[in-house]
Amino acid sequence: QVQTVESGGDLVQPGGSLRLSCKASGIIFSAYAMNWYRQAPGKQRELVATIDNGSLTKYADSVKGRFTISRDFNNNSVYLQMHMLKPEDTAVYYCNVKGVTTTGSFDSWGQGTQVTVSS
Repeated sequence: QVQTVESGGDLVQPGGSLRLSCKASGIIFSAYAMNWYRQAPGKQRELVATIDNGSLTKYADSVKGRFTISRDFNNNSVYLQMHMLKPEDTAVYYCNVKGVTTTGSFDSWGQGTQVTVSS
């Protein structure tokens, strides 16, 4: 069973920093790209950042230059380092991995971690 568990969300002031973590299990971690999504109240879920199995990264325009996604293959973990946080970054952040195994396809989401940017 594929699982992703996020942690690290918190209340932070505008301009502050936060680091989110996600631990994956049930997959060969090195084989798959990992994604961070977020969903703000009343808005659709959006893709924030992706890191592939070669550690190439992509970011939403709204977070470029402020957020950094990274992964630790030894610990089956992916991280989202967030700097210069803005109130519009307030959202529930989700870790996601999707792919295909010999037993079928999967699309795994964690429970989410709340990030609130407010003074």
